[in-house]
Amino acid sequence: MNNTPHPAPADAAAALAAPALGPDELDEIDTLLDDLRTRGEEIPQWEFCDGFLTALICSRRPIPPSEYLPMLLGDGAAIDLAEGEPLPLLPAFADAAQQARFLELWMLRWNEVEAQLDAPVESLDDDRTFQPEAMDMRGAVASLPEDQRAEMAGQEIPSFGQVWALGFMFAVENWPEDWAAPRDKEAAKWLDDALDSIVALTEDDTGKPEVCMFSEDGPPSTSQARVETFGEAIWAVYDLRQLWKSLGPRIETVRKVAEPGRNDPCWCGSGKKFKKCHGA
Repeated sequence: MNNTPHPAPADAAAALAAPALGPDELDEIDTLLDDLRTRGEEIPQWEFCDGFLTALICSRRPIPPSEYLPMLLGDGAAIDLAEGEPLPLLPAFADAAQQARFLELWMLRWNEVEAQLDAPVESLDDDRTFQPEAMDMRGAVASLPEDQRAEMAGQEIPSFGQVWALGFMFAVENWPEDWAAPRDKEAAKWLDDALDSIVALTEDDTGKPEVCMFSEDGPPSTSQARVETFGEAIWAVYDLRQLWKSLGPRIETVRKVAEPGRNDPCWCGSGKKFKKCHGA
């Protein structure tokens, strides 16, 4: 990946052994993003970031940080860097140390997701299965004491996994050429079906609350249909990762314009033969 702070991808076994973001690291990154919001507009929550990161890993083309970080944390304008040139400090970060720490935490999650998606799993119960950083905010709010729940009355609370899916689709929508349907009809349908499964997770859960994804003994906050939709979205991510890996990078077709023959009239309209004009 050009202009990237990430190390070269390790093999799946080594990457699986890499540490994931534990509770302390997740608290740290939430605090870091809160601080970024004091300087940058529309800095997303970590759940959104995780969906965005996952889409980048699934993308057909390796998109460098000089493109995706400004889209996620800045004004969206890609940074023009020469080969090997380090990433400059983005305006949202307080200093280089803060940016480096964010990238370090980002890299830990990146390597974990990449390893999970490349692992040969056949069941969502497998310990190696990809686990999105999806939140059950409705379950979290429902588990609060009554007085704290009252303070949040009237606020719109996202459904389980909704913010994660919005982050994923944000990446898809901002690099449409890299997510364009392939010419092969079977592959194109594969792509459409997988994206439809993730789009379904961006919609509101209007079903009857039956389970709590926030805690096992929490009040019901999520419909069983939503849980099934979430599982389908996970398999869709695997499908997208494998689809683009099997197809490889998109080949740009360069159409060569035939030059006139040396004795043909010049294309510029001078009336001279090509060999006496622009072909000289």
